[in-house]
Amino acid sequence: MLYYKYKVAHLLSLQKSDIDKESPQYVSVFRSYEGEVFENYIYEKLIRYAAHEPSITSFILKGPHKDKTSAEANMLSINRAGQIVYRTNKNEIGEFDAMYYCGNTLYFVEITLTSSVSSLRKRLRKKKALLEVLFPNNEIKALIILNEGVAGVRLLPDYCNVWITKLYSAAKFLELLTNPKKPKRKPFEKISGEKFIELSSVHVHPFKYYNTLGWILKVLRKDKNEVINRSFFNEETFIRYHELYTKIYLGCIELSEFEKLADTSTLKRINKERQLIVSIEKEHTGKFTLLYFMQHRRYDLDMIYINEDGSLKVSKKDPYGITVNEVTHITKMMNRFYMLDSDKIIEAKTFLDAAFQKESK
Repeated sequence: MLYYKYKVAHLLSLQKSDIDKESPQYVSVFRSYEGEVFENYIYEKLIRYAAHEPSITSFILKGPHKDKTSAEANMLSINRAGQIVYRTNKNEIGEFDAMYYCGNTLYFVEITLTSSVSSLRKRLRKKKALLEVLFPNNEIKALIILNEGVAGVRLLPDYCNVWITKLYSAAKFLELLTNPKKPKRKPFEKISGEKFIELSSVHVHPFKYYNTLGWILKVLRKDKNEVINRSFFNEETFIRYHELYTKIYLGCIELSEFEKLADTSTLKRINKERQLIVSIEKEHTGKFTLLYFMQHRRYDLDMIYINEDGSLKVSKKDPYGITVNEVTHITKMMNRFYMLDSDKIIEAKTFLDAAFQKESK
């Protein structure tokens, strides 16, 4: 465990400030650290289990069990922190706590101390969809490792196998990390064997994140007489991509048309020189929501949601997040063909509500 790196600087600074250890700020930072330790602890248990479990045919190495590498763009690779990630040029799209094969089935592992799986389900769908694109010839399943007392396990999808551990605490390990007289690390115990493989030896199907996002827009708006290509919307390919991207882009709308849909008087910032970008978000419930993006500068982006009463909910997006890069890419594709008016937006919303009701049944 001492061969892993831990982000404890912020936690230690809070301790020195004599912060109340029951405060939400301290608890949040401590749980983040504890989640890191738990993940590494379970991974070390899992790799030893794999060595003697005949059903596991290949196990991908990460962390101190492999040489240091850097994450590669548009590729599943190991980043500098030793984690299995898929990244675009600038953003990590998915991270996997462990991965292994049982014959033709590829398992990804989620190791978490969450007390409820409600926020986990959306993350799992995205990771599964990404692996289905990268490994089209494999069945994709998940192993979820949780603590006792977690709520909502029965809500997890059928492709998940769930293991429950006893309650875990990393408090003593923090004392070890911060002890000035802590013992020297023993020689690293490398687990070896034919089934333990480097990720670089695994064949991954090529996938270009932004190119595919643009292709989806073109096919979704292929028919000029339909605001949404209905046959494509119901195809398995589109469904998988919508799980992966979460937001699929539909077109753009002029501010004058957007004002017919909502009360814009509460908008503190308005860019009259650009159209709003329209996207379809799939929530963890499966419901489809229309979101609008107003870009003020390259890294200055507002996300706008229209409430049922016509009022607006506005939130500023992370300037270094994936959405800013997606909107910038999609904006370059926008021409008059992709322009939507208020009637087209209402038509799209009606279709999406009906699609959700049909899927719910």
